[in-house]
Formats: sequence, C-alpha cells, structure tokens
Amino acid sequence: MKSRRWVRLLFIFGVGVGLILGAWWYALRLLPKPMGSGPAGPTVERESFLHPWTGREVLLLGVGDSITAGFGVPSERTYFQMLLKNPPGDDPAMQGINLPAMLPNLKAENLARSGSTSSEHLTILENQLEEQSPDVFGLVVMTTGGNDLIHNYGRTPPREGAMYGATRKQARPWIANFEKRLDAMLDRIEAAFPGGCLILLADVYDPTDGVGDAAAAGLPDWPDGVKILRAYNDVLHRAAEKRESVVLVPLHDAFLGHGFHCRERFQPHYRPEDPYYWYAWNIEDPNTRGYDAIRRLFLRAVAGQRERIAEEKENPSG
Repeated sequence: MKSRRWVRLLFIFGVGVGLILGAWWYALRLLPKPMGSGPAGPTVERESFLHPWTGREVLLLGVGDSITAGFGVPSERTYFQMLLKNPPGDDPAMQGINLPAMLPNLKAENLARSGSTSSEHLTILENQLEEQSPDVFGLVVMTTGGNDLIHNYGRTPPREGAMYGATRKQARPWIANFEKRLDAMLDRIEAAFPGGCLILLADVYDPTDGVGDAAAAGLPDWPDGVKILRAYNDVLHRAAEKRESVVLVPLHDAFLGHGFHCRERFQPHYRPEDPYYWYAWNIEDPNTRGYDAIRRLFLRAVAGQRERIAEEKENPSG
C-alpha cells in the first residue's frame, strides 16, 4: 500500500511539474510579447547637435524596404520622418535633435517601398534616382536584404529573393548575387551625387535573438536561417569596410534581446534594462519603440560623420 501511495504521489508531482513547465513555456513563447513604453535605443549625445554642420544643400535620400518606408506606424513615428522632425510627445532628451537643425538646407526624398527586395531596390535606383547637381551632398539612409531572406515564410520553395527555408548550400549563389547587386546599388548612388555622399547602410536584424528558432513565432523551421542571415550581414559589413562613402548602422546588434526571447533571463542577449519586444505583429518590421531605436542609431551614425559632412563644403566637386 505504501508503494502504491508513493507512486501516486510521484505521478501527481510529475503532472504538477509538467503543468508548471507547460504554463511557463506558453507564457514565454505564445503569449503576446511585452512592448514596454517610453524611449528605446541608445542615447544620442546632444553635444553633436548644438551647431549646424554645413550650410550646403543636402538631400536626405531613403532607399530600401519597409523599415525605411515606415510600415505599420503613423508617418510621424517612422524613423525617416523622425530624422526630419521630432514627433508629438517625443522624449524630452531628443527635442531639437534632428537633421534640419544641423543641415539647414536639407531636402528629403524617400524611394523605399514596403515589401521590396534588393533586386527591386536596384531597379528603383536605376529608374528613379536622378543625378544631382555637384552643389548637392547626398545623405542616404538604406535598409536592404531583409526581405530577400524572409519571403515567403516557407509557403513556397526557397528561391532567390524569397529564400526562407533554404539550406546554406542552396543560398550560396544567391548570397554572391546579393553582394554584386549591393555593389551596383552603391555605385549608382555614388554616381548620382558628383558632389559627394554619405551612405548610412543598416545591417539585418534577427527576431529570434540569435537562437534561430523561427518555430517560436509559429513559422516553419529553418535550420540554416541564422547562418544565411549572418552571410548577408557579412556582405553588408564588407561594403562598409571597403567604401569610404559607406557607414554601417548596427541594427542587428542593437535589436538582439528584443525579439522572441526578450523575457528569457537565461538567454545570452537578455536586456535587463529594457526586456521588451521591438518588433511589430508581422515579425519583420519594428514597432513604435523599434523605430525610435532605429532613429537613434541613424542619428548616432551620422553625428559620427559630421566632420566629413562639414569638410565636403570646402571641396564640393570631390
């Protein structure tokens, strides 16, 4: 009788532990992720934004996908528009920190298109980017490559431009083609600005926080997904290393810890100071706080190049 009672107790204990673990897994993986509130992303030092950088005419040009197009949030909360104007209710620490304050002769044009791939970005640049006067300096903000990776979420066999589910071997020629396309895009931008340009090129973030478990978001498993994303980012990083006109904007590192696993303290990228989700309902785009973080990353990147922008006015022909 005692042995039976002991077996029953063990069974009840096992069921209880299983229910607790199941509830814990459900809470971490399936419940809506907490998005937090207030400012997000790195601090932008005001000292860089106290005096205008140049009086020269500057064109702020947006290139790329839905991140630069600003999908999913009010227009005044997209990172592109926040570069131009502080939105209502903005963080007091960011008031007056925008590009027109530093570049008084700034104009803006956004060629980014939601849902577009790198092949489409090249076509848009070839067909829509006009050559500028030598008096104009180009300030380009660019996000490209992300849609090449995630489309069509495994609903179709992987192919170039919709690589989800591909193996590293399958993706190898597509990655090489992306590098060629990126070079062609950057060549086209540089040629369009004979007076010089600065291209702020973002790398691709990872909603799985480096874990690679797309299934945690209800997507088909993709064993080589993180490897292929890393290879795409290597291409973007090489472009920044080999071209003086290109500066990398580190979206990937900044967003680690703000994806599927943002609440999991045991993850290597857990962010105790801000353990919240920076992505939208569709996984591939940022939410409002994510766009705030991107705005800050681009501002920090351009502020780091303010001396280069100021020097261009002395020699606009390059």
